[in-house]
Amino acid sequence: MGTEQSESETHTSNSSNTSPATFKLVGFNNFVRTNSNSDHFIVKRFHHIEFWCGDATNTCRRFSWGLGMPVVAKSDLSTGNSVHASYLIRSGQLNFVFTAPYSPSTTTPTSSATIPTFSAPKFHLFAARHGLGVRAIAVEVADVEAAFLASVARGAKVCSGPVELEDGVWLAEVELYGDVVLRFVSFVNPREEVLFLPGFEVVDGFRDLDYGIRRIDHAVGNVPELGPVVEYIKGFTGFHEFAEFTAEDVGTMESGLNSVVLANNDEMVLLPLNEPVYGTKRKSQIQTYLEHNEGAGVQHLALVSEDIFRTLREMRKRSCIGGFEFMPSPPPTYYKNVKNRVGDVLSNEQIKECEELGILVDKDDQGTLLQIFTKPVGDRPTIFIEIIQRVGCMLKDDAGQMYQKGGCGGFGKGNFSELFKSIEEYEKTLEAKQITGSAAA
Repeated sequence: MGTEQSESETHTSNSSNTSPATFKLVGFNNFVRTNSNSDHFIVKRFHHIEFWCGDATNTCRRFSWGLGMPVVAKSDLSTGNSVHASYLIRSGQLNFVFTAPYSPSTTTPTSSATIPTFSAPKFHLFAARHGLGVRAIAVEVADVEAAFLASVARGAKVCSGPVELEDGVWLAEVELYGDVVLRFVSFVNPREEVLFLPGFEVVDGFRDLDYGIRRIDHAVGNVPELGPVVEYIKGFTGFHEFAEFTAEDVGTMESGLNSVVLANNDEMVLLPLNEPVYGTKRKSQIQTYLEHNEGAGVQHLALVSEDIFRTLREMRKRSCIGGFEFMPSPPPTYYKNVKNRVGDVLSNEQIKECEELGILVDKDDQGTLLQIFTKPVGDRPTIFIEIIQRVGCMLKDDAGQMYQKGGCGGFGKGNFSELFKSIEEYEKTLEAKQITGSAAA
């Protein structure tokens, strides 16, 4: 929101959707970014993402190979967990956990679940409704109990109250959107003393498997309607609006979406949200997601690379041998304009490599954004992965150490638009196959 507006004032909406009077969009050009430092509790960083899947072993190995993230820890039958199998892959600060249930008939009378919030009945409903998907977005907070109580007092819907696992590790959960939960994790002792969560044991694997991915940049959710979800999340977290886009900013002549990015105080925990725009020539790709996912959920996860060129070379080598495929690259005309926009940041050789690898490039007043998107990673056209590198915005902390400002380079309206077009073209290829198949039948 702009500095001249109070929390109760409204924006002018370009959306055809009906949202609460307290929330309306102004679009990319009219949005004024203001960090209100309004968090209701101390948020440190993304801690992990938990996927619920039908087979944790093979799903974990596929992501490990495709992203260059070795399997480092496990909690399963071999560790005494008869409730669920969970496997952790890690690269830098990035933690992905893959969880699947064991048969309830084999569960010990005293629950041995390492993740105490796991529920087999909830899992089966989740899997039937969504297929492969993100169950939990976990953030590390200073104090789980304080974060939980502050959230619930401001309207957060409870999933699981604070529970101490052991070793001073605490966990709690509240609803985020759809069947996705926001998981709070805190460590009384330095977190370096804990492998991941108590009960996980070390796995000796391919520790040299590393394509340069280091942390989560943002986790994007698709919802039927932005207004209620934005107000709900802002209300219990205190997060502020970091960016917004309307159909006029990123849509095409045929379809569109609206988007808002929420951020914590240091803007290292970014939660973008998208809604479909209705009444267009084509069905919005967000609506397509909502239909296939049977409701709101995580659309994609953006992963930060320390060297996006190395990461993409390694990932593309494996696209057809168990890795991830990528969305179609933009046309050559896109890259003819890149030099004019970022020629002061990227060399001619780097721009050429961006074209060869299909990397999108954009820039704002603070920094430069490089990104690329995979095709959906599962059977359904729902969740996918983004690889991102932010260039610029380097600052010094109190100890004199250099760090990159959160959200450096923004979200790139041009890149967002190219992604939208790319997904639209990808969906057209799927529709063409379906039409051909129907005609043949």
